[in-house]
Amino acid sequence: MGDKKFIVEVEKAKESVNGKPSMGPVYRSLFAKDGFPEPIEGLESCWDIFRISVEKYPGNRMLGRREIVDGKPGKYLWLTYKEVYDIVMKVGFAIRSCGVEKGGRCGIYGINCPEWIMSMEACNAHGIYCVPLYDTLGAGAVEFILCHAEISIVFVEETKISEVLKTFPNTSEYVKTIVSFGKIKPEEKEAAEKFGLAMYSWDEFLCKGEKECELPVTKKTDISTIMYTSGTTGDPKGVMISNDSIVTLVAGVKLLLGSVNEQLTDKDVYMSYLPLAHIFDRVIEELFIHHGAAIGFWRGDVKLLIEDIGELKPTIFCAVPRVLDRIYTGLTEKVASGGFLKHKLFDIAYSLKLNSMKKGNKHEEAAPICDKIVFNKVKQRLGGNVRLILSGAAPLATHVESFLRVVACCHVLQGYGLTETCAGTFVSMPNELSMLGTVGPPVPNVDVCLESVPEMGYDALSSTPRGEICVRGKTLFQGYFKREDLTKEVMVDGWFHTGDIGEWQPNGSMKIIDRKKNIFKLSQGEYVAVENLENIYGLVSAIDSIWIYGNSFESFLIAVVNPNKQALERWAEDNGIEGDFDTICGNSKAKEFIIGELGKIGKEKKLKGFEFVRAVHLDPVPFDMERDLLTPTYKKKRPQLLKYYQSIIDGMYKSGGK
Repeated sequence: MGDKKFIVEVEKAKESVNGKPSMGPVYRSLFAKDGFPEPIEGLESCWDIFRISVEKYPGNRMLGRREIVDGKPGKYLWLTYKEVYDIVMKVGFAIRSCGVEKGGRCGIYGINCPEWIMSMEACNAHGIYCVPLYDTLGAGAVEFILCHAEISIVFVEETKISEVLKTFPNTSEYVKTIVSFGKIKPEEKEAAEKFGLAMYSWDEFLCKGEKECELPVTKKTDISTIMYTSGTTGDPKGVMISNDSIVTLVAGVKLLLGSVNEQLTDKDVYMSYLPLAHIFDRVIEELFIHHGAAIGFWRGDVKLLIEDIGELKPTIFCAVPRVLDRIYTGLTEKVASGGFLKHKLFDIAYSLKLNSMKKGNKHEEAAPICDKIVFNKVKQRLGGNVRLILSGAAPLATHVESFLRVVACCHVLQGYGLTETCAGTFVSMPNELSMLGTVGPPVPNVDVCLESVPEMGYDALSSTPRGEICVRGKTLFQGYFKREDLTKEVMVDGWFHTGDIGEWQPNGSMKIIDRKKNIFKLSQGEYVAVENLENIYGLVSAIDSIWIYGNSFESFLIAVVNPNKQALERWAEDNGIEGDFDTICGNSKAKEFIIGELGKIGKEKKLKGFEFVRAVHLDPVPFDMERDLLTPTYKKKRPQLLKYYQSIIDGMYKSGGK
């Protein structure tokens, strides 16, 4: 087992020259040792993916949603591939009748639903750039994207129409048409008319699509979608993704699943709930459409997700760590409350199966009796048919991953990728327990190398190679829309620099260990641009300095604050709190006061819920160079701050930010 290596070297390492950092050897997947997979015959664009499947599987179930009877959810009702195609054609002709041509931009705003996919496919058919809109990018993001991408038509979920109308008149130069996924309220129609907007319900819009027109010729190199992602500071960036990137990725994932005997078929069923506005879900759904498989949609409420899963019975389940953490907590609580015998039985079965898997046995052969008697209940909670759980968007805690690998009776794989790399760039392998805590080897259509980051002490040429992960290949984006300057920063000599620090493992899988820039993800997959937040919170007069911290295993932010001595002493006096400055800093009421002050400015600046600081530590001694916490130019040294305050941080997270 120990000698298995899942990568092959394709280029030698490069020493550092002219101040350029050294680069480790270039590797690719073992499954691509004889070259990358051939493009799939006849697949040039995302439109081909759908069109060919309609020809092959016209009667297959494609998109399903739950029927609501007397306010109660019932069975899934399905549209076939052919039925979806007929609607998509109408939507496409209707978009064209609004004067939107090939290369025009169409916004889509709302949670996943059949109409989302149909609008997207209509864009694919006519070579129109599909631009997802979503509001977690911050207060002004929707307005920014509508203007920046010069979007002329927007498809919107019923409940989000008011959000789009709020952006007028600032967006009226570009947006001419709004289409609801459902109905429209009379007052919304009135508001729209004020701004000279055309507004349609879904059904009205379909009627506009009676007149047919030619479909334009789309090329591989054409842009399929512009996905906006949050920058470290400043505005969201529009990532341009071509047809070729998505088609190449689909071919690579197809080869990968085939190589490990987990091919998709038209019998597979997918639960669509992760946002289609993100590349992770988008490419998975393209993969399902390519295989003629079924996609069922959730009702939009995380609390009802498990119930939707029970009804849909998916075969592949994609998740972000936060969802899997929730499932893990639910299961461990159930086990703990199951009485002594059941609890004991579970523990015995668990360690038996885990040890058997550690010896190299496949999960289905490791302990079939335990699966039948003990773990089958867990399997049923996910509908009973799941054979693959894929986790992405943020790191999955190792204890959760190993727990699920044992009890879920299916493969649990962790992947890594960015919008710029068209999602899946690394993914761990089924039945390889040694890959726990890693994101696995590269997918078989990219080259990967590490670049040394001397200022952080990471060396790509050392015996444990560490450095910034760089990716090369056809799946890469075409650049940031209207931001050539930013594209040049991350694309150097054909290599995309991810900003993540990785460490190669002996078996060829990658472990993500750090982030080069000061932006990180919380466990729910949300990005936090920490410098930007520190600038906002720095406006609070009661503090002199603030260092904010969060990581992708926790769902909230904490901070170490240097309070302003005069302000805090004055507050203590007003509130009858005794003691010198150091004593006051240790007082829990003083911490509450500072959190309250931070909260006020957060509300005023319209920060998102996850950007609020939940716990603080007040340090009477200002951050200084003596303790190596600041650079000579007074920039915070984040790795050093983390090391210095580690035990305090652990304490704040343990007490749940209280």
